Amino acid sequence: MKRLPLFVLFLVLASATAVFSQAPAAPKPAAPKPAAPSAATAAPAKVAVIAFQAAIGQTNEFQRAIADLQKKYDPRRAQIKTLQDEIDALTKQLQTPGTQMTDAERASRARSLEDKKKQLDRDTQDAQSDFQSDMQGIVSDLAQKVGVVMTDYAQKHGYTLVLDAGDQQSPTVLYAVDSTDITKEIIDAYNLKSGVPAPPPQATGQPAVDAPQPQPAAH
Repeated sequence: MKRLPLFVLFLVLASATAVFSQAPAAPKPAAPKPAAPSAATAAPAKVAVIAFQAAIGQTNEFQRAIADLQKKYDPRRAQIKTLQDEIDALTKQLQTPGTQMTDAERASRARSLEDKKKQLDRDTQDAQSDFQSDMQGIVSDLAQKVGVVMTDYAQKHGYTLVLDAGDQQSPTVLYAVDSTDITKEIIDAYNLKSGVPAPPPQATGQPAVDAPQPQPAAH
């Protein structure tokens, strides 16, 4: 039997499309006066880039949330593993030459094996669906909050435009110097605002949390 993965961690959030409403043009005066020369000049554009999905995934709050989510699903992961072990044991019994059992016993174990395989499929799919739903909630909430911090940072530092340099599927930034990248600054600013400490180092022998990189959401 081909083993199903215990959990498939993936997340695809569709990028939101911003809708701009155009204000109506102001009415023209009946007898316009000659315009005085304007001393005001357009300010030069100041552009920054950010890997937004990476910024979300590297915040202390996201790392803590993922660790908590893994713990939440540990019991279900253990149940799935136990069921998989039972399937392996039954499969070995039925496939090992010379195993002493009656035809009735063999038929009964074969039915039990098929039932357990179906149960494994259902349990795995349910766990994956529930895990994905919980993950989406975490990412959606954090995307909004990180977006607020990013906007505040950009305004305070005089940036007129911030581009997402982290979208590899539909890249909008083909070149940018390192000094324009504010990803780390936003991560640090968010960590400071949230007050969530950095996660402890991963203990030796424990698998690292392989968190999916969330896609940018509307902010």
